[in-house]
Amino acid sequence: MRVWFAFISAFILTACTDSNWVLVDDFERPGAMTAWARLDVDNQTDPFISDPQISEIKSANGNRFMLRKPAADGVVGNRKAIGRRDLPRPIEIGEVATLYLRFNVERFPNNHAFGLTNQTASAIEELGYDAFEPMFRITDKAESDGKKNDGTLMVLTGEKTYSKIINPATGQSAKPLESGLWYEMWGVINNAASEDDGQTYDLYLRGGEFAEVTQVFTGAKFRIGRGEPLTGFVAISNTGPKRAPYGNGGVRYDDIYLASGKVFTTP
Repeated sequence: MRVWFAFISAFILTACTDSNWVLVDDFERPGAMTAWARLDVDNQTDPFISDPQISEIKSANGNRFMLRKPAADGVVGNRKAIGRRDLPRPIEIGEVATLYLRFNVERFPNNHAFGLTNQTASAIEELGYDAFEPMFRITDKAESDGKKNDGTLMVLTGEKTYSKIINPATGQSAKPLESGLWYEMWGVINNAASEDDGQTYDLYLRGGEFAEVTQVFTGAKFRIGRGEPLTGFVAISNTGPKRAPYGNGGVRYDDIYLASGKVFTTP
């Protein structure tokens, strides 16, 4: 019954919502990467490598996308490899908007986070991960308490803690992401004030175990909850410390779009 309900819900959401998508980036235009700020703000590589992050356009089957890695294979010590791009317009205070994108895990092990920010590139240099508001995480690293992540997509759920997405058909955590497989996501962002039940977001996913658009998390909390217009897309990857590196597996990003309201069509 839960499987059927999830399928029907996804069908209704997809079929009954008009699209008003605005392109953030699809990486098809010449010079696309010039729109992205590129920052290595905790570069502990030794021997030192200037600008060690990999942030570049790749192509496969006639399609261009962005590949992000904290550093080339075998290089460790780049702790915050940051990329930031302006949104085509701000998500204003009080607004509900939908962020759509496709992503593909090149391989594990890795540690990546991506999402939206209300901070400038220069501010992100100081804030690092605290520049995020809505925040999604891909990693199989071990945490400081020894708990090992397994590569299941996660969201930030407040107090700077992460939760795995859920398969509503089972009520359990979703399966780890499959390397080399493209996933589609719709993040419904509520940028209202906290007292108006805002500073939250819901996540819908299609790909892997989810054949249809499926709600996989409800009511995730913004990382900080500043209550400011959201102005940029940001991604951070991390090699881990030199003494215990995580690995430099990459994540591919493509077809990043923004729409007003809750929109579940495909751009």
